[in-house]
Amino acid sequence: MTKQQHPFPHPPIVLLHQWMDEAEREKKSVVHHVAEKTAQWASDCELEACCEWMADETPTNYINALRAARRPKPPSLKEQALAELELLRGDANAHGLGFDAPAIRRALESLPE
Repeated sequence: MTKQQHPFPHPPIVLLHQWMDEAEREKKSVVHHVAEKTAQWASDCELEACCEWMADETPTNYINALRAARRPKPPSLKEQALAELELLRGDANAHGLGFDAPAIRRALESLPE
């Protein structure tokens, strides 16, 4: 395949240097770190190209749903805390401790995302 048929963008040299510096700071293998970052960068470029291609014919909510499905966000600290509280509550109740902690739940639920 020629570059004209399937243009594959290459990360800017500035990004490559940034990724190499990150790897050295974090004491990671430079080759593996740059390979991971390049794969993610290329994947993000491909997703955006698909979304742009769809933009003329597809409702925005479908494009946003595609982005959300392909790049899910990790749970927020609030969501993690609520999930851990639920696990703690379940474990305590399973052992007959009757733990509910409604005040803790309300406090966590009142926090902004």
